[in-house]
Amino acid sequence: MKTQLTAILIDDEISNLKGLEQKLGKLFPDIIIQHTFQKPEEAIKYLCKSQPSLVFLDIEMPRINGFELLTKLKEINFQIIFVTAYSEYAIEAFKQNAVDYILKPIDNQDLVVAVDKAKAFIKAKTDAVSNHKLVSLLSENISSNNKIIVPTAKGMSFIPKEEVMHLEGYEGYTKIHLTNNTTIISSYNLGKFEKLLCIKFFKCHKSHIVNLEKVRHFENEGYLVLENRQRVPISRANKKEFLNIFN
Repeated sequence: MKTQLTAILIDDEISNLKGLEQKLGKLFPDIIIQHTFQKPEEAIKYLCKSQPSLVFLDIEMPRINGFELLTKLKEINFQIIFVTAYSEYAIEAFKQNAVDYILKPIDNQDLVVAVDKAKAFIKAKTDAVSNHKLVSLLSENISSNNKIIVPTAKGMSFIPKEEVMHLEGYEGYTKIHLTNNTTIISSYNLGKFEKLLCIKFFKCHKSHIVNLEKVRHFENEGYLVLENRQRVPISRANKKEFLNIFN
């Protein structure tokens, strides 16, 4: 099921609003134009209550320009396409996280490129939310089967917990070391896996979680040795808790 795209148009000149509305209706009949606004104050009130998928925003307007309008919003959950007669605004537009900008008078091809780019951003955001919900649902159902779900660049892996040696966090990602001496890189950070894993796993260091069943030695100098002879650091703060598990 496709996500319905909605849009509002903001421009102080009525002729510009009507012209853009006609072009969008012809080139993108799938986009529902909810409202058009000549007064930026009214647009702000609307956006504080309801936010569309996409906003076409004129930059040069009396009283409140397009950039100032955005600063008055607590949240911006829409894609922005700036519409301007002045190309020198382009750099500032992108500083405001606009997906694109188009120059007046609006060229059809420029409009198509900008809207297609916005659609791609919206779809990517929707897919990310859907994938997160899917992973959460699967995690609940699969946890009883003693497996963990690992989101990867290619999709998802379902790994029996007994095949996990230890997990290593780095730069916001997690490297999962398996018993067959291979590794899997996941986009989840280590903290996410800490919440998903059962008591058989122990966070011995801020960057490491070990499978307790794979630990073979404890070294006083601050390392755990796994059954594959890999040495994993254990912090001073976690030594006592670790040793208490085996007492």
